[in-house]
Amino acid sequence: MYLPEHFREADPERLADFILRHPLGALVAQTPEGLTANHIPMLYRPAAGGHGVLCGHIARGNRLWKLAGPGTAVLAIFAGAAHYLTPSWYPAKKIDGKVVPTWNYAVVHAHGTIRFLEGTEAALSMVRQLTEQQEGPRAAPWAVSDAPPDYLESMLRSIVAFEIAVTRLEGKFKASQHRSAEERVAVRAALAAEGLDGEAAAEIVREPRPR
Repeated sequence: MYLPEHFREADPERLADFILRHPLGALVAQTPEGLTANHIPMLYRPAAGGHGVLCGHIARGNRLWKLAGPGTAVLAIFAGAAHYLTPSWYPAKKIDGKVVPTWNYAVVHAHGTIRFLEGTEAALSMVRQLTEQQEGPRAAPWAVSDAPPDYLESMLRSIVAFEIAVTRLEGKFKASQHRSAEERVAVRAALAAEGLDGEAAAEIVREPRPR
C-alpha cells in the first residue's frame, strides 16, 4: 500500500495490539479461480525475532481451503477507526481557505503464507483460543465446554483451521500527524462534538512520534 513515512507504524507491540482490538480481518488470496476475499476473525501470536502467526478457521463449505495450497501467499487486512474530515474543521478555512476534505483511518496489513490444518483437534484448539480471547473480558465468559459434546463435534467437523506464517507486518495510521497541533486540537473537538467515542477518536487523530 502507499505508505508515506509520517503515517508508517512499525512498532511490533502497537501492531499486535491493533490486531487484538480489531480481530476481524479481510483475508485476500490469489487462487486458480481468481482473487478471493473472506472476512474472518483471527488471532495473532507474536514471535520473538520474527513476525508471528495469524490463526483462524473457515467454513468447510468455503472452497478457499481447497484452492489455496500450502505456502499460498495471502494478505490479511485489519481496519480500525475511520472518519471523514471536513475542511470546515480546520482553522485555515477561515484564514485563507487552503484546506481540502480527507479521510483519516488506521489499518494493518499482514503478508504471509497460509496452510490449512485438517482434523477436529486443530479446529477445537483454534475455536478455544479465539473464544477465550473474545470472551475473556466478559463478566460471565462462555466457554467451548459449555456446548454439548455431540453438538460441538458436529460443528467442528464443519470448519477448517488455518495458520498464516506472517512474513511482513505494516501499519498505516493516517491520523493528522503531519498537521499542526492547532489543527489536531480542532479536529479532536469536532469529533467529540459528533459523538465519537474516545477510543475511536484516539485512532483518528494521533500525535506525531519521534523518528
